[in-house]
Amino acid sequence: MFDLHTYFVEKIKHINAALESILKTSGHPDRLLEAMIYSLMAGGKRFRPVLCIAAAEAVGGDLKDVMPAACALEMVHAYSLIHDDLPAMDDDDLRRGQPTCHKAFDEATAILAGDALLTLAFQTLSAIADGNDQQAVKWLRVIQLISHAAGYCGMIQGQMQDIGSEGSRLTLNELKSMHRLKTGALIEVSARCGAELVDADSDKIQLLGSYARHIGLAFQVTDDILNVEGDPDIMGKAVGTDNLRQKSTYPSLLGLEESRTFATELIDNALQALVSFDQKADSLRAIAKYIIDREK
Repeated sequence: MFDLHTYFVEKIKHINAALESILKTSGHPDRLLEAMIYSLMAGGKRFRPVLCIAAAEAVGGDLKDVMPAACALEMVHAYSLIHDDLPAMDDDDLRRGQPTCHKAFDEATAILAGDALLTLAFQTLSAIADGNDQQAVKWLRVIQLISHAAGYCGMIQGQMQDIGSEGSRLTLNELKSMHRLKTGALIEVSARCGAELVDADSDKIQLLGSYARHIGLAFQVTDDILNVEGDPDIMGKAVGTDNLRQKSTYPSLLGLEESRTFATELIDNALQALVSFDQKADSLRAIAKYIIDREK
C-alpha cells in the first residue's frame, strides 16, 4: 500500500531545501525578506509543488526535472494567501496557526512581500542555467501556463468573483465556475507543468489535466465542508467564516451530506483519468483520496 505520509515528508524536505536556497540568494536580509520567509516557510502542505513532482514522476520524470517550477508554484500560492488575508480581502488574523503576515508585520509590508514572492516565482522560472534552446522553449511554455492560471483569467479572476459574490446566492454552476478559477486553476497547472517539463505525450498531459481539474474542485468542496465543521486547532485558522461573510458554498447550496457525495464523485472521476497509468501514478491516486479525508 502506498504510504502518502512518507511520500509527502520526503518531497517537502526537498522542496523546503530548494526554497531556502532561493531565498538565501534573493536579497539582503531586511524586513521585506523576513516577511517573505515568514509566509513562505510557515509550513503548509506544499500541495501544489508535490502535485507537480508527482505528475512528473507519473510519466517517468524526476524531482530534479521540475523543482524550479515546484518552488515557483509554492511562491505564487504563498503570495495569494498573503493578499487574501488582508483586511481589504478576507481580513483573517490566523494562517496555519500563526498570525497572518499583515498581523505579524504590517499591511504595507504584507502587500510588498506578496508582490515580491510573485515576482520571485517568475524570476526562478526564467533562470535557465544551461542555455539550451530546447529547454528554454519548454520553460517559456511553463511560464505561460502558470502566468495564465495565476492571472486575471485564472486565480485572480476567481478571487474577484468570490469577493463580488459575498451577500448574494450563486447557482451551483456559478460556484463551480468560480472555484475552477480561484482554487482549481493553480492546482491543474501544477500537474500539467510537471508533465510538460518531462516531455510527456499530449494524451498523458490531457489526462493529468482532467485528473487535476477534478481534484481541484474536490479540494474546494472539502475546504467548504471544513469551514463548517472543521477543528480550528487542527486547521490553524478560524471556522464558520464563510457563513459570517454570507458566501455561497457547497454546504450552503447542497447541504453537508450532498457536498460530501459531490466531493467523492469528483475524486472518482479523477481516479478514472488515471486508469491508463501504471504504478508510477500511485502517488497521484493517494493524493486524490487524501483530499476528501483531510482535516485541514
